[in-house]
Amino acid sequence: MHVEDLRWFVVLAETEHLTDAAATLGTSQPTLSRALRRVEDAFGARLFEREHRGLRLNPYGRVVLEAARSSTAAFDTARQRIDALLDPDAGTVRLAFLHSVATGVVPDLLKAFRSTAPRVRFALREEPSHDIVRDLESGEAELAITGPRPPRDTFGWHLLERQRLCLYVPAGHPLAGMERVSLSEAAGEPFVAVRSDFGFRRVTDDLCRAAGFSPQVAFESTDLTTIDRLVGAGLGVAILPAGAVRNPDSGATLVNLEGVDARRDIGLSWRLRGELSPAAERFRSFVQALPS
Repeated sequence: MHVEDLRWFVVLAETEHLTDAAATLGTSQPTLSRALRRVEDAFGARLFEREHRGLRLNPYGRVVLEAARSSTAAFDTARQRIDALLDPDAGTVRLAFLHSVATGVVPDLLKAFRSTAPRVRFALREEPSHDIVRDLESGEAELAITGPRPPRDTFGWHLLERQRLCLYVPAGHPLAGMERVSLSEAAGEPFVAVRSDFGFRRVTDDLCRAAGFSPQVAFESTDLTTIDRLVGAGLGVAILPAGAVRNPDSGATLVNLEGVDARRDIGLSWRLRGELSPAAERFRSFVQALPS
């Protein structure tokens, strides 16, 4: 039995006449009779009583009619939703991104893309990098804006930004007036950092270890803007990307780091195995075509 068999059954049940139903459906009576037979075989019961003037739906048929109307309507709804998802002009892009790019890279990209594809929708997931990798692997997310770069053998990558990392200190701090400092000069300071399960935390911890110390973390947050404000309030120092925090009134002061290649790469990533939906492919192509 096929979905179309159920559709034909509904027409036949409403007309209760084989010739009229076949004419309405634009098919032959034998073809319609075979479809009816498949439906009856599937349910294991006769669904019509044969009368000299046509057909009459029996109690079994009325049960099947209710189910057929419901199931064909559900099928049509699902097909319409799938068609919408597969439409490059009006589909949905499942995009995951880091908390730390939620106020800069992501809204800028979405705004630029929506000016060219206003009907495309986004299902957004804001989460740490290890969750992003998991969601890309499972297909929960088709694309991700993340950093550092996921494994090359599994994920594609397009670099969006190479962010220079700096030391942020409170206004009035002894290091605040310096143009450039060694990170080791902050060894005795309390640090404000992202949570230990975030990818960016591994980057900053590695920088501190390379400078000869382990940071004494006084406060943790998932949000770079919050970290910036806590530094401005005098609760510690932090390593943050230059320009990633758009909060000039926080009270924190940026100081350049010397002697290290301190940076964070942010890029668009996707799973190499498997196809993107048309809308996601359109968004990826748009991002890759942007001037670097």
